[in-house]
Amino acid sequence: MNKRILVTGGAGFIGSAFIRFSLAEMLSIEKLVNLDLLTYAANLEAVKECEKDPRYLFVPGSILQSALVEELCRSHEIDTIVHFAAESHVDRSIEDPFLFYRTNALGTLTLLEVVRRFPHIHFHHVSTDEVYGSLEEGEATEDFPYRPSSPYAASKAASDHFVQAYLRTYGISATLSHCSNNYGPFQNEEKFIPRMVRACLKKEALPLYGKGTNIRDWIFVEDHIRALWLILQERKSGERYNISANRLIRNIDVARAVIDKFGGEGSICFVEDRPGHDFRYAMSSKKMIDTLGWRPLYSFEEGLDLTIEWTCKLEKVHLST
Repeated sequence: MNKRILVTGGAGFIGSAFIRFSLAEMLSIEKLVNLDLLTYAANLEAVKECEKDPRYLFVPGSILQSALVEELCRSHEIDTIVHFAAESHVDRSIEDPFLFYRTNALGTLTLLEVVRRFPHIHFHHVSTDEVYGSLEEGEATEDFPYRPSSPYAASKAASDHFVQAYLRTYGISATLSHCSNNYGPFQNEEKFIPRMVRACLKKEALPLYGKGTNIRDWIFVEDHIRALWLILQERKSGERYNISANRLIRNIDVARAVIDKFGGEGSICFVEDRPGHDFRYAMSSKKMIDTLGWRPLYSFEEGLDLTIEWTCKLEKVHLST
C-alpha cells in the first residue's frame, strides 16, 4: 500500500516537501496526485522538479470539491490520502475565522466523506501542536486535552475531532500527526523564520511580537517528512503521533541566530503583541521515537543554514560571514 497517493495542498510548504521527498526516496510509489487550490501560500516552483516524473500529476482544485476528489480517487486508484491542505497563518485567522473554518474543518469533513465511500483508502491527517494550547511547563503527549487559543488552532482541533469521529463511527482507516513549528526552503515569507531572513537581506529591523520571549519547538521540514513516512509505512489505523524536535527556543533567540548568520548585521524591533498569543508550545515525541524509531537528523543550526542558503540563492544574494 501507499503506492498510489493523493496529496492535498501539495504546492504548499510542507506538502511540496513531502512530494519532493516521496518521489526521490520512495521508489515503490506508482502514482502521486497533487491537489491544490493555489492560494497565496502555494508555490508550484516548489514541485517544479517533479513535473518530469511520469508518476506525478498536478490537479488544480479545492478539497471542498467532493466530486473532484472522488473522481481522482477512482480514476487513479488511490490507496492513500495525505492531507496537508489548510489555512495556517494565525494572524489571518484572527482577521477571518470563517475562512479557516471552511478550509480546515469543512474541507477535512468533505475529504472524510469521500474516504467513507472508498473504505480501502488510508487517510493521514496532518495537524499541529497548537491544538494543545500554551503550556506553562512540561510537554503535551498524544492524549493531552485540547485547549486551542486562536481561530486557526480551533479549526484544526475541529478537523482532528472529525477524523477521530469517523474512525469510531464509520471505521475508516486513518492516522493523525501533530507537528511543531516547521522551517526550511520554500516556506512562505509571511512565516516567522522567512520573515526574519528577508528582513536581514533587506537590512530592515526584525519585527518581534511583545518582548520576543514566546517559546516554540522548531523542526526542519525534512525531519517532519521522514516521520510522516514512518507513520504511513506502519499504517496503524487509529494511532496519533506527536512530531517535534525537542528544541524549545525563544523567538528573540531565533531572531538573534538569524542575525548572527548575517555576520551580526541586523537589529530587532518589538511590535504590539497579537490577541491570544500563546506563550509556549511543547510536545513529547517519545511515542515516535520508541515505537517507530524516528529521530530528527538536522540540528537547528544546520536547518537554519540550509534555509538561509536557499533564500539567498532565490534572492540572488551572496552571503559572506
